[in-house]
Amino acid sequence: MKVTEYFEKAQGRCLASFEVLPPIKGGGIESIFKTLDPLMEFKPPFIDVTYHREEYVYKENKNGFYEKTSIRKRPGTVGICTAIMHRYGVESVPHLLCGGFTIEETEDVLIDLNFLGIKNILTLRGDARKFESRFVPTEGGHEYAIDLVKQVERMNNGIYLDANIENGQKTNFCIGVAGYPEKHFEAPNEEIDIQFTKDKIDAGGDYIVTQMFFDNKAFFKYRDKCRANGIKVPIVPGIKPLTKLYQLNSIPRFFFTNIPNELSKEMLKVKDSKKKVKEVGIEWCIQQCKELKEAGVPGIHFYTMGDSKTISKIAEAVF
Repeated sequence: MKVTEYFEKAQGRCLASFEVLPPIKGGGIESIFKTLDPLMEFKPPFIDVTYHREEYVYKENKNGFYEKTSIRKRPGTVGICTAIMHRYGVESVPHLLCGGFTIEETEDVLIDLNFLGIKNILTLRGDARKFESRFVPTEGGHEYAIDLVKQVERMNNGIYLDANIENGQKTNFCIGVAGYPEKHFEAPNEEIDIQFTKDKIDAGGDYIVTQMFFDNKAFFKYRDKCRANGIKVPIVPGIKPLTKLYQLNSIPRFFFTNIPNELSKEMLKVKDSKKKVKEVGIEWCIQQCKELKEAGVPGIHFYTMGDSKTISKIAEAVF
């Protein structure tokens, strides 16, 4: 079942969904189940599984020279999605990236997903590698998320990369795209950022999941601007609680989102107590989610980061 169909079926009832990270290479899927087991009581219609592009390390060879070697630190997204569907009987949504994949490799992944009965995808450009100051596309891969959306949409219409394929099977992927309530950090302004989002929707995107934010006013402003620009698809807020003091600095630095002054002050007041800092962050998130729910959002998408205990506490208070 498609993500959008779940929202339609809910008839205005707000749904909870969750996002998990694949374990570090060498880890087992038990860590995924440990995160998700306590969250299934909230009856999520779908679970997102992130994808991570390759990274490069330099390894010394037998001749004493260093060779640039590609590694993936968090492999297994497709397999994890299948395991989630088998264990819980819910839809899984793999993230699909531009970075790290050629268009041929992307098509192969889409074919595998289609074979496995996975019908929902979140299309993303992906981040720059750690040693790069800007995103550099893989040779033979897509540069922008809209190009990835277009490739998925072409397959939905039975059009494959090999022009010799005639009457190719039409896939039926529901395509999610990313949205940025405080604009993507590379966009010159909010208006152009909204236009980029609309372009992705016009190219085949079916729904939007936003970057994390901590000020609901930013989300409501973003939603209103999307609607004013003709974007009619469901817009799902992405939420993550602040639980540690250092996140007041790290979240804005890595995710380019603002922390409201009131939240910052409250956390700094109790900075000498890790427990109280966490309590402040959880309570803020609870009130934030309640307001979003009352405002009629179709769902709230939680970035779990492996912390099911905290997310459970928030979801229990909201749902």
